[in-house]
Amino acid sequence: MTVDVSETRERDSIFGGTLRATSIGLLILVTLIAFEAMAVSAALPTAARAVHGLGAFGWAFTGFLVANVVGMVASGQLSDSRGPRLPLVAGLLAFLAGLGLSGTATTMVQLVSGRVVQGLGSGLIITAIYVIVGQVYPERLRPAVFAATSSAWVVPALVGPGISGALAQHASWRWVFLGLFPFGVVGGLLLVPVLRALHAPDTPTPLASPRRLLCAVAVAAGIAALEQAGQHPSAPALALGGVGLVVLVIGLRPLVPTGTFRVRPGVSAPVALRGLLAGAFFGVESLIPLSLSTQHGYSATFAGLPLAVSGFSWFAGSWWQGRLDDERYPHRRIVLVRAGFALNAAGAAIMAAAAVPALPGGLAYPAWLCAGLGAGLTMSSLSVLLLNYTNDADRGADSAALQLSDATASAITTGLAGVLVAAAARGAITDTAAFVGLDLAMCALALVGALVAGRARRPSARPS
Repeated sequence: MTVDVSETRERDSIFGGTLRATSIGLLILVTLIAFEAMAVSAALPTAARAVHGLGAFGWAFTGFLVANVVGMVASGQLSDSRGPRLPLVAGLLAFLAGLGLSGTATTMVQLVSGRVVQGLGSGLIITAIYVIVGQVYPERLRPAVFAATSSAWVVPALVGPGISGALAQHASWRWVFLGLFPFGVVGGLLLVPVLRALHAPDTPTPLASPRRLLCAVAVAAGIAALEQAGQHPSAPALALGGVGLVVLVIGLRPLVPTGTFRVRPGVSAPVALRGLLAGAFFGVESLIPLSLSTQHGYSATFAGLPLAVSGFSWFAGSWWQGRLDDERYPHRRIVLVRAGFALNAAGAAIMAAAAVPALPGGLAYPAWLCAGLGAGLTMSSLSVLLLNYTNDADRGADSAALQLSDATASAITTGLAGVLVAAAARGAITDTAAFVGLDLAMCALALVGALVAGRARRPSARPS
């Protein structure tokens, strides 16, 4: 019997055969979302000044955030009840409409409205993409898919803010929004064949209840309150942040799998671990430029360089996990998750040393290279594990829960970072205590993740 090598390669590649157009289309959409997240913020101050709306500048971010969380939850419920076709198409149309509204804005109300519509579309799309990956790609190819989607964040992270700022300064801020429009259209057209082939779940769940959507709004409001408290700490803001944290936890519980807060083995564990990893990583990262500029006098370029370095190592870690054969070595993915948490803990600990003025600030570069590698190994591996453990009926809700865990944990730790910086600014603590304290706290959080990583194993089947 003769084996067709080219056919085997196509079958083992996300860019082979019928998967090629789907993979390219998904990557284009992820790149759009990444560019929006990484680059648009550089043009928003110019846009707000142009439409005389600097007083409402914060709403351009808060509106996007609230709508994004609601979109994630709604997309999960629609995917489980009707399949991912509807939320993906609706999300893409909303995202494009938001770009159009923002890019043609003449008032701040229109600009904020455009951002809200963009946020809704982004939330709908990102959850639907997870569901499509679970439906369309065989289990052996999912690690490679998430490696590719991780790479789709690297270029926007590295060059997006520069391109956005240059367009706003030398051409028009409107092109930061309108220039993305054709790419969205192309990405959508590439997905038409797979969208036609997708089917509704065999055992659909009921459509999203108003209660679940209200919980999503509560989570979003809690995140917004925490960000406000972190960015502009004051007694009223901190009180609001405390209320927001309570509201966030109450709203989050019905939206994540049972057992998430206890890191129960099975689908709950990847959701919980995703929050631990995101909280530890982004908590430290939020203060790296400020730490290097304050403690060592680094310029803006060199203070931000560790973030660019981590982008490359993140991609390297994600690429490496994509090479793992889960069918032959199913337990090695748990090893990767534990190693990723350990690398993040090491990175945070070294960053704590770099935040001490008497020690070399250059330690930040290997520290965040290490942390980025760990994040790439762990983030993608947890996405793979979630899709491996979930089922057709819950794939949408579980995918949305993974995104929510990421967003809420990041908001909590970056909010804490803001509070510590504000305390240092008031003289309540020293700058060194603020930076080192946060880094060591995030190191401890990452170590907790490493200790409980074993719970991400596939649960044992119950005897019949």
